[in-house]
Amino acid sequence: MLILDVMLGDIDGFDVLRRLRADDERVPVLFLTAADAPEDRVRGLTLGGDDYICKPFSLAELVARVRVALRRSAPQEAPTRLTVGDLEMNLDSMQVNRGGRPIELTPTEFKLLRYLLENANRVLSKDQIVDHVWNYDFDGDTNIVETYISYLRKKVDIERPGLVQTVRGFGYSLRLPGS
Repeated sequence: MLILDVMLGDIDGFDVLRRLRADDERVPVLFLTAADAPEDRVRGLTLGGDDYICKPFSLAELVARVRVALRRSAPQEAPTRLTVGDLEMNLDSMQVNRGGRPIELTPTEFKLLRYLLENANRVLSKDQIVDHVWNYDFDGDTNIVETYISYLRKKVDIERPGLVQTVRGFGYSLRLPGS
């Protein structure tokens, strides 16, 4: 991972990134800089930067964003099926079934359910869900999570024990009842 400032000595960070990407280097790049104009952020991301943080910054946020960038760049054999109980998501065919019954989901519902399945039995905060499902540039209210959790429950938990759990004061989890 490369953490890069825009304002360097003889060359700017944008040129460093441009040369890196020209050589087809896929190392994750995070800009950490005082250059906070919107056009600078857009330029850094457009050139192939994975993230852009302006100074002053929170160390906790920097660490979190580094972890996300490294996780995204890690070569992994992704599973083609995700399951919890009788809920199954086939990532190749983009189909979801519960107890053999097909479930029709919107793209956002699918992305949310996938994130919950990938993190089954973990409690995810609204902020974590927004960052993953709606990405960092989401400027809306985090209550959108509650709305989409409600949509999922109406489709996934119909006539079956609820898998989509609310953990009061913390967030949401996908898990078998009683676990």
